[in-house]
Amino acid sequence: IWIFHGFYAEEKLVGNLASMSTSERIKAIQKMPETMKKKREIRNKVLKEITKKSRHHSTQHPCCTQCLQGTVVSFRRFGNSLSEYFHLLQLWHKTLKIIGAEFGTSVLSYFIFLKWLLTFNIFSFLINFSFITIPQFVAAEPNNLSFTGLELFTGAGYFQQTVLYYGFYTNATISKIENGPSYNMQLAYIFTIGIYFVICFFILLFSMAKSFCRNFINPQTYSGNASKLLCTWDFNVTNEKAVTLKQKNLSTQIKEDLTEVNREVLNLTVTERVVRIVIHLVSWLASLGTAIAACAGVYFLSINNLKLFVKGHKNDLESQAAMLVLPIVTSLLNTFIPFFYSWLGHLESFQTPGHQIYVTITRNIVLKISIVGILCYYWLNIVAASESQCWETLVGQDIYRLVLVDFIFCLLGSLFGEFLRRIIGTTVCVSLGLPEFDIGRNVLDLIYAQTLTWIGILFSPLLPGIQMISFSIVFCVKKVSLMMNCQPPRKVWRTAQMTTSFMFLLFFPSFLGVLSVIGVTVWRLKPSAECGPFRGLSSMYAAVSEWIKILENYTASKWVVWIYHNLIASELFFFILSVLVLIITYVYWQIIEGRKTMTKLLHKQILN
Repeated sequence: IWIFHGFYAEEKLVGNLASMSTSERIKAIQKMPETMKKKREIRNKVLKEITKKSRHHSTQHPCCTQCLQGTVVSFRRFGNSLSEYFHLLQLWHKTLKIIGAEFGTSVLSYFIFLKWLLTFNIFSFLINFSFITIPQFVAAEPNNLSFTGLELFTGAGYFQQTVLYYGFYTNATISKIENGPSYNMQLAYIFTIGIYFVICFFILLFSMAKSFCRNFINPQTYSGNASKLLCTWDFNVTNEKAVTLKQKNLSTQIKEDLTEVNREVLNLTVTERVVRIVIHLVSWLASLGTAIAACAGVYFLSINNLKLFVKGHKNDLESQAAMLVLPIVTSLLNTFIPFFYSWLGHLESFQTPGHQIYVTITRNIVLKISIVGILCYYWLNIVAASESQCWETLVGQDIYRLVLVDFIFCLLGSLFGEFLRRIIGTTVCVSLGLPEFDIGRNVLDLIYAQTLTWIGILFSPLLPGIQMISFSIVFCVKKVSLMMNCQPPRKVWRTAQMTTSFMFLLFFPSFLGVLSVIGVTVWRLKPSAECGPFRGLSSMYAAVSEWIKILENYTASKWVVWIYHNLIASELFFFILSVLVLIITYVYWQIIEGRKTMTKLLHKQILN
């Protein structure tokens, strides 16, 4: 009787679900307190029931409608099958779960950010390779230079005559068939990079907004710990390893929340407060002085290296190898000064690890962005006005060397820095113990590398491909070093908002600074007269202006001309757009403040 009753109830459930709309049916199945396997079985039965009903009413519908319904059902089944196996294709999904369970959300946020940057560079590489590099292969001339292997480190020699650099690309209109379709390389180059940066802008805004809503505006952020303790466990998890991993992950999250709730407020005397303020001021003066000294050293070194390069033979690999001095010194400064900043952070004795990390990140971002700013000034004002036949390729080579040497130093920092620190902490000075993963320094290394990649896209279109490979290796090396050499943070703390902070730092000052550099290069600087797709023009943007003048003679292209004059070239449009962004930001900020106030009032009501 019970078996018959269960069968009848399931048949009734399937019938009810089949009569619902697609969105209602999906929500109803998701809310069922059943295992994933049982939900898939019910969903498949519902789809079969829908197919039977469509066949039963086949006499009432024309043939086209039957074919359309069959196609819709087939696509729906195909989509459901893809969604079942999509989680298996997620990059390093299991690795991230293990890191979150063992080291907490603070360390996990770094690896999530690194994975996000990797997918970002894959997207960049595919766009540039598809619309810039592949057409250039059609019109490419043979490379007469010999490959010695030193080019892998210097980026010069043989690579100068390849698609890696701006100077190799043609300024001609590519056409393989006479009187057939043509491909304007000038427009393809500037539009591909321009549209890419527009897409990056909206992706960054969307990612920040999504992370912002999830970590600041979502009401679940302010919910108590009881719901996490009593309602978080997923009873569909039955695998022993998965259960253990889930237990560790949940335990770490509860510890983080309890640490946030039980945070003590230090009651300091006036003397202790004055001492703390003096220590903070001295630390900030020391960090800013170090950053200024580093920038001055990079600037004078870059000037001397340019003089050495211009005087020497431009295609000589030995003089090109001398240019490695600048990226090596820059990477040394970017590697060792952050250790000094970390020491200052420990000296200041912040109350929470989060406060210390944010201060360290601020000091590091000042250092790295200042160095990048000095290098950009050197490239745009000194290299662009030098005697080099193709200054764009020279800038591309500089950025290639900086990216490569920074990647090597990143690996050395993990393999030797953290490894040697573990050896010292376990054998020589046991009181030190195992090192902790330095989140602030590692995050700023990623932002610095991505900033160089964005700047270099205009001068080396395939640079995202190189960065894609380097980020993949960095992820694996950092994961192994973390598991072997580091310990979980001594003070467990909640970092739900840290990913949002990383996104914001990547957007400002990194991405907005890159946009200003690209804007000056495209609108103000004169391209080289002997190389690149914009040779012979007064500026790179002149290619767009000349194209618009040609389109004005065609009636069918008037809408393109209207968009150009009223949107792209209009200051009023960008002013209105900026005002809208500011209004939306203000509204979201007020929502956050309102929910914080409501949370405080509810807490008071509960206490009373």
